[in-house]
Amino acid sequence: MGSLTLNTTVGLIVAGLSTMANAEKLEDVAPFPKAESGFTRQVIHLAPQTAEDSFKVEILAGKTLTVDCNRQRLGGMLEEKNLEGWGYPFYRLEKVIGPMSTLMACPDGKSKQDFVPVVGDGFMLRYNSKLPIVLYVPKDVEVRYRIWSASSTVEKAVQE
Repeated sequence: MGSLTLNTTVGLIVAGLSTMANAEKLEDVAPFPKAESGFTRQVIHLAPQTAEDSFKVEILAGKTLTVDCNRQRLGGMLEEKNLEGWGYPFYRLEKVIGPMSTLMACPDGKSKQDFVPVVGDGFMLRYNSKLPIVLYVPKDVEVRYRIWSASSTVEKAVQE
């Protein structure tokens, strides 16, 4: 009888995780709070991978600004929070500072519109397709993301 209970429990857990991965709306997964005034809630749903521990998700939060030939960056920190009672992570970018820029003289004097990312701590996240990545960011911040994968080649360090 103990084995049947264990199999049933494991089956329910797997079914629950499968339901979360295929949920259409965020509210079907968990009661993540609505965005506060001045913030937006951005959600990323990841596709399942065979070896998810070989992947990372880079969060590229930023703004489209008028830039010249100098390198532009915004500053900020993406903080991980916990959805109380559920244990699910969500992320908050409280404030964005900048832009900061190199100070090269641009010979052509031309400017263009370009995406300027926020640089700081917390923007490289674990890949987990079973839960959405939920981010709360200031209203004027756009969220993009990039998937990183590990190489299958592993090198050995040399003792010196």
